[in-house]
Amino acid sequence: MYPLDYLCQKLKENSIDTYIETSGAYPLTGQWDWICLSPKSQHPPINGIHMKADELKVIISKPEDIQWAEENAKKVKSTCKLYLQPEWSVYNSIIQNIVDYVMQNPKWQVSLQAHKFMRIP
Repeated sequence: MYPLDYLCQKLKENSIDTYIETSGAYPLTGQWDWICLSPKSQHPPINGIHMKADELKVIISKPEDIQWAEENAKKVKSTCKLYLQPEWSVYNSIIQNIVDYVMQNPKWQVSLQAHKFMRIP
């Protein structure tokens, strides 16, 4: 949502790698060494952003969200890392669905909101 070209340029001039996590709902500015795309169904990613992603992380709140994840996975490059992440507030009720799905679909990995487990805001 903000112009990040200048910031990225200055970071690059100082040999600092740049990483970003984005929902992809807005145009991406800046130069990035790693892009994590975490799409939200209520504000879908704009066209073209999927192929820039190095990592796709989809938050899963209910079993139907896995279909949303698969739809997005079809749009990323073959080298993109794929993660399903249980939404924290429903972790106990959804984690088994995610684990079962990943066991049957090993292209995916499970990711966790570690900061939530550590109670870091």
